[in-house]
Amino acid sequence: MFGVVFIAGYLFSSLTQTRHALDNRHALQFFIFIVAGIYFVWLWSRGQTLAMKTWRIQVLDIKGRPLSQQRALVRYALSWLWFLPGLASAMVLNLSASEAVVISLGWIAIWAVLSRFHPRQQFWHDALAGTQLVCVEPGHEPVQ
Repeated sequence: MFGVVFIAGYLFSSLTQTRHALDNRHALQFFIFIVAGIYFVWLWSRGQTLAMKTWRIQVLDIKGRPLSQQRALVRYALSWLWFLPGLASAMVLNLSASEAVVISLGWIAIWAVLSRFHPRQQFWHDALAGTQLVCVEPGHEPVQ
């Protein structure tokens, strides 16, 4: 993912002739959001990202089928529930950067703990998107 973000940032700054890191900051963030969405939707609809291959994890729909691009897009949008509530509350409360980090990390920890309350102990963005993470057995090919 680092490589994808690096290339996207380089491409954006080259195309917009951005000379300072804070120039066009919001446009760059939006561009990287879109590029990351394309990356995840494309790879999830094929079963795995590179990191998921390393950990032998695959994302499937609730019936055990590969994700459609629409379901992968829903999963990407819902995965932002890990970050947006903490970031939005920090913005609304006009917190300093360090306070925003504490609020955001606190929300991430709460969101992770909430998975323990799901009947299948899966993350809530997966439950809401109708997706699941499954282990790929060594020697078996992931579902295509």
